[in-house]
Amino acid sequence: MIASTANPRIKQLVQWQTKAKERRKDGVFVAEGLKMLEEAPEEWIREIYLTEEVQERLQSGKTERERMLFNKITGIGYETVTPEVMKKAADTQTPQGVLTVVRQPAYELQELLETEKGLYLLLEDIQDPGNLGTMFRTGEGAGITGIIMSKNTVDIFNPKTIRSTMGSVYRVPFLYVETLSEVLHAMKKKGITTYAAHLAGKSYYDSFSFEEGTAFLIGNEGNGLKKETADLADCYLKIPMEGKLESLNAAVAAALLMYEAHRQRSIK
Repeated sequence: MIASTANPRIKQLVQWQTKAKERRKDGVFVAEGLKMLEEAPEEWIREIYLTEEVQERLQSGKTERERMLFNKITGIGYETVTPEVMKKAADTQTPQGVLTVVRQPAYELQELLETEKGLYLLLEDIQDPGNLGTMFRTGEGAGITGIIMSKNTVDIFNPKTIRSTMGSVYRVPFLYVETLSEVLHAMKKKGITTYAAHLAGKSYYDSFSFEEGTAFLIGNEGNGLKKETADLADCYLKIPMEGKLESLNAAVAAALLMYEAHRQRSIK
């Protein structure tokens, strides 16, 4: 059992939790909780840390889920740590007693664009970790093909973002790009229609057909899409707004658009 917060492995774990630069250098991220451990592909898992309490609970195997999870971690290998060490290494105030170090996946743009009638989110400079994680989770639910983000979008491997994805980070392909303009040009060549969610839109989103290849552009929470990015889209669209509101939360807007595409595609 690791009982000291000065242990080199724990110090490294804290670095991965708190510093994007360290995560990028080593190509890993840290996922917290049993669900995130359970859903992580085995070949992605690098290290597992458990408190003794969690280890004993899984080992006793009162449920089928616990027995299966214990078999999984036994096959991979794990370390037990004291509650004090877990609290030091975890990102939450009340840790669940499980930390998994996971390999960062990598995807290629060409690979993402090969899907017939693909459905994509293009995100420009999203800053809130919870918003980004929610878009991943909702995107999986809506059957999205992939998420492509500008380089200034918040780090998907931020612990708060990882928690917000609720495991979708393992299943939704994604990548960061220098600018979205290169992606928009590539999509045009592939026949994928791009739609900018924009206050200047003249038509509501439910007046368009999203049955073919479709990409939705969502901009920064405070400033929206940059003009030069929005101008590259094939169409502007807007969401109906009552009261004195000018816009919706970015994750909510993305959810509405993705599920409208899902609805249209499910009718047939």
